Amino acid sequence: MLDAAVAIFARRGYRAASMDEIAVAAGVSKPLVYLYLNSKDELFTACIRREAEALKAAVRAAVEPGAPADRQLWSGLLGFFEHTAAHPDGWSILYAQARTVGEPFADEVAAMRAEMVRFVTGLIAAAARDADCGDDTALAGREVAALANALVGAAESLAGWAPSASRPPTPRDTAATLMNFAWSGLDNLMRGERWAAPAAPTVSTAPTA
Repeated sequence: MLDAAVAIFARRGYRAASMDEIAVAAGVSKPLVYLYLNSKDELFTACIRREAEALKAAVRAAVEPGAPADRQLWSGLLGFFEHTAAHPDGWSILYAQARTVGEPFADEVAAMRAEMVRFVTGLIAAAARDADCGDDTALAGREVAALANALVGAAESLAGWAPSASRPPTPRDTAATLMNFAWSGLDNLMRGERWAAPAAPTVSTAPTA
């Protein structure tokens, strides 16, 4: 029943999807759908929760415990992109449908995203520890959290973009692209090589002739 609901919601959207067509796709009667889930809202919430748990489990399972921080980050990204590519309907529910419909569904996705950010925050913090950052190169807690949010956001955006690309990349290619983009910057930060914003141009206040 949930498989059918995820497919219908992904294709039709939450508002356009009907319980009748979900029941037909699942091969059950409409009253049976209502017997297990009292409303369309509850069915959609159940779909969101199932897909969120599956995605989180895929990322956790992909990460290699005890591996260097960069390898853990790489394997986590690869697991993320492999899962979203293999389950496009589930990803559509999480990335496109739930967010646009609004609360309470958006809150479910926000909770999943917060958990992913915490996980990535831990990996970046571990990478900084592995690099033995000194006082001059240490990443502040707020900076680590900001980098984790940026990385998760980039992964989400790429997972949404990849299927529609003129030449869709493989999950491995997408993970490698993001890893090269993110890890090169992180490596520089941990070695104290920071980009500095150019000074603002001086505005002349001298009177004009």
